[in-house]
Amino acid sequence: MKPLETTTNKTSILIDFKEITKAGLAVSVVFSSLVGYLLGFSDEHPFNWLTLFLLAIGGYFMVGASNVFNQVIEKDLDAKMDRTKNRPLPSGRVSSQNALLLGFALTLAGLIILYLINPKTAMFGAISIFMYVSMYTPLKTLTPLSVFVGAFPGAIPFMLGWVAATGNFGIEAGTLFLIQFFWQFPHFWAIGWFLFDDYEKAGFFMLPTGKRDAKTAVQIILYTFWLIVASVLPVFGFTGSLTLSIVGAVVVTLLGLWMLYFAFKLYKNRDAISAKKLMLVSVTYITLLQIVYVIDKFI
Repeated sequence: MKPLETTTNKTSILIDFKEITKAGLAVSVVFSSLVGYLLGFSDEHPFNWLTLFLLAIGGYFMVGASNVFNQVIEKDLDAKMDRTKNRPLPSGRVSSQNALLLGFALTLAGLIILYLINPKTAMFGAISIFMYVSMYTPLKTLTPLSVFVGAFPGAIPFMLGWVAATGNFGIEAGTLFLIQFFWQFPHFWAIGWFLFDDYEKAGFFMLPTGKRDAKTAVQIILYTFWLIVASVLPVFGFTGSLTLSIVGAVVVTLLGLWMLYFAFKLYKNRDAISAKKLMLVSVTYITLLQIVYVIDKFI
């Protein structure tokens, strides 16, 4: 029975690692960074498979570390919510001490790996983890402005890929940052809406007005509109070497209008079902937008 028990233990450890680092979220964040890299490389900054690999691994480690620290801080609060009470820490499968050791190990390894790409990539990675853990996480129980603060580290991955490719932060990286910055608001407010009751158990303030009301829905619509505006900026030719063709801009605009439609649906219905649909659409939207940007560059 020992081989079977050993296999079971290894499987359990892997599952806990995936949960405590939030593998699904981490992979989506890494995807944004890789897209940023594909947009950033050029004849002046040639494509490099090793850099892409280091960005993927270092990026996952940094996001994973942020999530580990977040869960250590929110261990008791997670225990109060249905969707988080079975996570490794509140369930007791992983101790806070071991989680902290993992978090520090991932942070150190992630920073070293990103530094091997270039110092600026490591710097932005460090800023991201600091803001997420030291600012966004504690503010979640104090003020709805936590979403605004959290939008900064949340917007870094897309631009991080550009910085990894070029070693520079300019108008191009800033534009990528702006797109993902505005995207954070409708996405996380939609989550805050349909999980409102669960968040309330832990005392989290996720909606801008603190309520599932018309004012919150209007803000979701407004930020979705500004997201659409930010997403087509490269077509006007003043975002440096980050460009977008007219066809690409039309496709990106249509994607934005699709998301805006669901934002208006939420305003009309003001229910959890509409909020969940908007959240799912927002995830699809940002993924398709990034794919369109890459295809547009090469076509």
